[in-house]
Amino acid sequence: MKLLQKIQNKNILVGIIGMGYVGLPLGLAFSLKNIKVLGFDLDKKKINALNNGKGYLKHIPTKEISSAVKSGYLKATSDFSRLKEVDAIIICVPTPLNEHREPDMSFVIDTSKTISKYLRKEQLVVLESTTYPGTTDELLLSIFDSSQKNLKVGKDFYLAFSPEREDPNNPDFTTAQIPKVVGGVTPNCLKVAKALYDTIIIQTVPVSSTRAAEATKLLENIFRSVNIALVNELKMVFDRMGIDIWEVIAAASTKPFGFKAFYPGPGLGGHCIPIDPFYLTWKAREYELHTKFIELAGEINTHQPYYVVEKSAQVLNKFKKALNGSKVLILGVAYKKDIDDMRESPSLKLIEIFREKGATVDYYDPLVPRLPKTRKYKYDMKSIKLSAKNLNKYDLVVLSTDHSNFDYKFIAKNANLIVDSRNAFETRNIKNKKIFKA
Repeated sequence: MKLLQKIQNKNILVGIIGMGYVGLPLGLAFSLKNIKVLGFDLDKKKINALNNGKGYLKHIPTKEISSAVKSGYLKATSDFSRLKEVDAIIICVPTPLNEHREPDMSFVIDTSKTISKYLRKEQLVVLESTTYPGTTDELLLSIFDSSQKNLKVGKDFYLAFSPEREDPNNPDFTTAQIPKVVGGVTPNCLKVAKALYDTIIIQTVPVSSTRAAEATKLLENIFRSVNIALVNELKMVFDRMGIDIWEVIAAASTKPFGFKAFYPGPGLGGHCIPIDPFYLTWKAREYELHTKFIELAGEINTHQPYYVVEKSAQVLNKFKKALNGSKVLILGVAYKKDIDDMRESPSLKLIEIFREKGATVDYYDPLVPRLPKTRKYKYDMKSIKLSAKNLNKYDLVVLSTDHSNFDYKFIAKNANLIVDSRNAFETRNIKNKKIFKA
């Protein structure tokens, strides 16, 4: 295998399709190990930014990109005919759900068809996009086989799946520090793919097949989804009983074995946890199985924005105010603290529900100065300026995302009423009669 030798000698060019939250950190990880990377993306703004050494994701410092570009180890293009130049092709494209909550594989299919035009001998193709078990060896391989190039997988070219494990803005784990699961269509495919990731990742974890690798990613995120649903349901039950869920979790966390803390919130966000469980649910139907447990967790988590709005209405009612006609300020629209990623953010759903209930809604988030269009929402909104005068205009402030750079004391002092869905104020020992948990 000539490609294996090239990888071991680091004499390769890695092509990464999709230079977003997964592809860009991966490209930087390769460049730091003096492996040349060619990034592919349809967004020419991203391409121009990268080639000029500039960043577009707030949690990735521009100096890292600039250094990689100046060293010559990172370049970007929107010319997909250059795929024939690269030795390894890593696919990092979105895998969303459609309006029926079924897998939308259009990005993966279109990308695979493009690759098939330029696929040649001694090339490795790795899918990193989260998907259902069977995608790599059923969907991608069939597309490559139909390209009529008479290339045999495991002999002429290599095909593998390795799920991304990015956690944006996590200071403890960079791309290179997170163990990487790898599964190949054939033993040779696994050997080549493992060798590639061994050049940059602290530990590679080989599994028996691409299906096992695909299922691993789903298990990781379903595990989180189910446990978050559990604490979200307990939050609603304990609230009715007059028990503080946050106090209970803190007490339970003192047990040194058999317990892992998960925390409630206004709903799930990000590209993985709200979406991935439904990939397995959809695929299970093919085997005449109904994933009741997973779907129930999804229902509970999907209900959380509605619960926050219901709680907000109750708080306003205590002060003889109706939600209809009230002015509401959402604090934080990113899906989690200290990042600018708002994919599937529960804040977007909160805005929708509050508006449906007749409230006027604004938001404040210094990391997301303007709400861009998403597949579902087309809000034309800008973040307000946070001042004492502005805060006092709102009947209710709802904390959705607990960014570290919020001035919580200032907000508590100047807001009329606060509904805190993250326990952020009490965590900072800020307590007063205007703050309510949701």
